[in-house]
Amino acid sequence: MTILVFGQTGQVATELYRLEPGAIFLGRDRADLANPEACAAVIREIHPDAVINAAAWTAVDKAESEEEAATVVNGTAPAAMALAAAQIGVPFVQISTDYVFEGAGETAFQPGDPVSPLGAYGRSKLAGEQGVIAAGGIHAILRTSWVFSAHGANFVKTMLRLSETRDTLTVVADQIGGPTPARAIAEACLAIARQLCADPSKSGTYHFSGAPDVSWASFAQEIFAQTGRAVTVQGIPTEAYPTPAKRPANSRLDCRATKTVFGIDRPDWTAELADILTQLGVTA
Repeated sequence: MTILVFGQTGQVATELYRLEPGAIFLGRDRADLANPEACAAVIREIHPDAVINAAAWTAVDKAESEEEAATVVNGTAPAAMALAAAQIGVPFVQISTDYVFEGAGETAFQPGDPVSPLGAYGRSKLAGEQGVIAAGGIHAILRTSWVFSAHGANFVKTMLRLSETRDTLTVVADQIGGPTPARAIAEACLAIARQLCADPSKSGTYHFSGAPDVSWASFAQEIFAQTGRAVTVQGIPTEAYPTPAKRPANSRLDCRATKTVFGIDRPDWTAELADILTQLGVTA
């Protein structure tokens, strides 16, 4: 089975390579999502058995001032790629985000709930979802949240870096979501791609995030507990940490359909965190 992966150095793409080194990985040098038609052309040229898009514009705050560019990468490109995949009859797996929701309330969002992004990043990712669906092919849109790994820039590595010079950190405590290991996302994408090849009727939009749901402050406390670092975490409201882009207060995702359709459970992020910390060499 030939799997074509867009992305090479991102968190999920790195884990995909570790799990499936025989797949074809396309970096920006060969498939720049800023050029959607070139990406679509590569799909038609290679004619793989399945396509996973693990590349994206992930600079949430920067998207506020560069929405047009973010929308090309997160919206126009996936739409063109999904159309190319549909034309050759192969599954297309698109990774999306909790940012498509407004984030009100305390109930976990289901895949079919109304979407209402708070900012440019969420709008760009929603455009990608809509384009993938409009392509009319075999597809899965996998919304996830709070991605972390031993690679790239993420919350875990930021907390570890800050704890090198500080013994007290203020962290937002009123945003709730499921931290999700990049490795688990990669495993889910591969499993979904293979199942879609066997059963295209499983096409649709799904959710996948780590369990249990926690606040950013609680996430930070677990990081320091597992590393044995004596760092005090002071929870603060979102208003005390202003950013260019608004973040959803409620990023809880209802992942039951992913379990029912694909047999994929929510990963225990605390256990995955322990493995990642071991990779980074910072365990207690």
